[in-house]
Amino acid sequence: MAGETKIADPGPLGLAGFGITTCVLSLVNAGVTSSNALGVVLGLALAYGGGVQLLAGMWEFRKGNTFGATAFSSYGAFWIAFYFIEKAAPQAGIGVFLLFFGILTLFLWFGSFYLTKALNFVFLTLWIAFLLLALNGFGLISSTAGGWVGLLCGLLALYTSFATVINATAGTTILPLGKPFAKSGT
Repeated sequence: MAGETKIADPGPLGLAGFGITTCVLSLVNAGVTSSNALGVVLGLALAYGGGVQLLAGMWEFRKGNTFGATAFSSYGAFWIAFYFIEKAAPQAGIGVFLLFFGILTLFLWFGSFYLTKALNFVFLTLWIAFLLLALNGFGLISSTAGGWVGLLCGLLALYTSFATVINATAGTTILPLGKPFAKSGT
C-alpha cells in the first residue's frame, strides 16, 4: 500500500530475548549455575524475556504474522508471569503452569513445520523442556534434564536470531535456517 511504513522483522529480537533468558534459567535448572543466580533470571524474565518478547509479539501483529504474534506474545507473558510466581507459587502450581505452556508449545511446534527447520527445532526442544520441567514441578524428576534441553533450546533460538539478522543484513543466506518440513497452502 502506498504510504505504508515498513517495519523491521521483530522475530530476531524476540528470539534473542527468549534465548538469553532461557539459557540463563536453564543453567540454573541443569545445576551448572547456583540457584543464587535466580535474581538475574528474574530480571531478565521481566525485562528481556518478558517485555521485549511482548513488544516483538505486538510488532508481529502489525506485520500480519499470526504465528509470530501468538508465540512472542505468549512467551513474553510467560516470562512476566514467571517473574511474579517463581518465589510465591508452590511447586505443583508451577508444574501446572509449565504443563499448560507445554501444551501451547506443542500446538505451536505443529505450526512451525511450515516455517524454517531452525524454528521447528526451537519449538521441539522447548516442548520437551516444558514437559520435563513440569514433571519436576510435580516432584517426579529433578530439573537437570529439563535444564539441559532448555539450554539447547535457548542456544537454538539464539542461533536462529543471529542467522536471521546476519542473512537480512547481508542480503543473502550466510547461515542456513533450513527449508520448512511442510509446504504452506499459500
